[in-house]
Amino acid sequence: MAEKKIMTVCGYSCSGCNHHKKECSGCEATQGKPFWTEYAGVERCPVFDCCVNESGLPHCGKCPDLMCERFSRFKDPDMSEEQAQTVLRQMEQDLRARK
Repeated sequence: MAEKKIMTVCGYSCSGCNHHKKECSGCEATQGKPFWTEYAGVERCPVFDCCVNESGLPHCGKCPDLMCERFSRFKDPDMSEEQAQTVLRQMEQDLRARK
């Protein structure tokens, strides 16, 4: 049986993250304070804060401003710009299809 995919409000899959369960229990469990916030110099993920705390939405796919600066601000430093754009486009597509 396949493991259930754990999706964040921004559309990233915690299930596919090397840090999940080791350093981070996920955005929902940490209320938007995943492990990387300390490295990014933010207290809480700005996407989670905007989507859940400010807008009361279940995920960014319900936001009329999807693909805003908050959404596209952070990228994996190990990815090229082209790879990051591909990932963002896929996340957007997945989010828009989510219920």
